[in-house]
Amino acid sequence: MVDLSQVLLVLVITTLTILLTFIGVQVVYILREVRRAMEKVNKMLDDAGMVTESISRPIAGLGGMLDGLKSGLKVVETIGAFFTRKKKDLQEESVDLGEES
Repeated sequence: MVDLSQVLLVLVITTLTILLTFIGVQVVYILREVRRAMEKVNKMLDDAGMVTESISRPIAGLGGMLDGLKSGLKVVETIGAFFTRKKKDLQEESVDLGEES
């Protein structure tokens, strides 16, 4: 004959088995949702990386353009200094010629 304690034990074991199975299924669903969320976050980070890259390229080009402008200005200053020096030399020569006379 079956004791009351045996019936209670089988009932508790069955209840716990059903409960743990349900919890396991819920954990699988939660992990699946976490995976989807991580994929979305990864996609957003990839998009942010592309946006920052597309912004940084023109800025780097702008820096190169500014370097080119600086070089161009230095060339203009050098040419201007050359002509200014040439003009001063000519003026000094004319002054020297005027003193000799």
